[in-house]
Amino acid sequence: MDVIAGIIFIFMYMVIVSEKIHRTVAAMLGAVSMVLLGILSQETALHHVDFNTLGLLVGMMVLVGVTSHTGLFDYVAIKAAKVAKAEPKRILIYLALITAVFSAFLDNVTTVLLMVPVTFSITQKLHLKVMPFLLTQIIASNIGGTATLIGDPPNIMIGSAVKELTFVAFIDNLAPIAILNLILVILIMEVIYKKGLHTTPELQAELMAMNEKKSLKDHNLLKKSLFVLTLVILGFFTHALTHIESSMIALAGGFLLLLLAGGSHHLVESSMKAVEWATIFFFIGLFIAVGGLIETGIIGSLAGKAVELTGGDVTATSLLVLWLSALVSAVLDNIPFVATMIPLIQNMGAMGIDNLEPIWWSLALGACLGGNGTLVGASANLIVAGMAAERGVKITFINYLKIGFPLMILTIITSTVYVYIRYLLP
Repeated sequence: MDVIAGIIFIFMYMVIVSEKIHRTVAAMLGAVSMVLLGILSQETALHHVDFNTLGLLVGMMVLVGVTSHTGLFDYVAIKAAKVAKAEPKRILIYLALITAVFSAFLDNVTTVLLMVPVTFSITQKLHLKVMPFLLTQIIASNIGGTATLIGDPPNIMIGSAVKELTFVAFIDNLAPIAILNLILVILIMEVIYKKGLHTTPELQAELMAMNEKKSLKDHNLLKKSLFVLTLVILGFFTHALTHIESSMIALAGGFLLLLLAGGSHHLVESSMKAVEWATIFFFIGLFIAVGGLIETGIIGSLAGKAVELTGGDVTATSLLVLWLSALVSAVLDNIPFVATMIPLIQNMGAMGIDNLEPIWWSLALGACLGGNGTLVGASANLIVAGMAAERGVKITFINYLKIGFPLMILTIITSTVYVYIRYLLP
């Protein structure tokens, strides 16, 4: 069965990369094949679907869908552009910084859901190509999410499994290298796209003359939206105290806002249309397909053999975990991989390795930063691609790969140096 599961996954992935068929169709057919061929039972397949991730996505999409009726995103777009003096290079930098900071203290999926409409609004007003801004924000969101315990799902999983790795510990150990990587990426993206970061003085003057307050259409709904959004953010921050899953916080926020907004049929239907259902089903298919690799032992076998190669040496194991998790997370969803690696690393501790801390930080850095490698490497990447497609902009797998993979390798190289100097230098 493991051979069949591997063939199904490889074929599915090749179809996704080729983009001959929509990635949602490819992923769902791969998932269904796993069940129909007996690799997974229906119950086991559903067990591998991360409903917390799906609930978070749906809840925040609903929340963003309702809030979009207020004109808030246009307001933010004009305000940010005016602060940047309508200079495209500054706007690229500002939006990347905002995305990274928000991703550190919310989660990167929520952040890109809020930032993409803003980005489209700014670039349309200045007649700029939106692609450089979207790609920069995808990468910035994953780097920003690396910096804290709550920024990215792998960190949440590691922090949950290793209680001594606190919120402050994550910031202390991961924020410095995240900041360095962010600066490097922004500088490189600015160089890559410098020829396209130009607009006309007339368009700049028009934007600077605009009154951002006129963009706000419904002040009453805006107050309700900001109120609920504040509650949701507080819910994310207080997760350690309340133990309420982020999916429930997001879903509660989304539907509470619909209720406070009147719950009219028109509003509910338009908000449901704001949900990227193709992306949701892509995730379902991907979770189940990867579940087939887990159930047949393929992922566990590969990770186990890789760790055995180091012979228990902390330095070799840390660097191997860093690079392995980065490369695997670039092509697979990082959540199931991290779920497999956690017990393996814990077993190493039981076998006598005293200092596991460098290995945990290596796993977090590799899994989070590795998500920048391909379009399917992280949830935020796919969300941006889905929202862009809805607006007529196609981010192809290959076009993203050309930018994302080299930058991912660069951030892993800098992380390797950081981990070695901080934790492993004799």
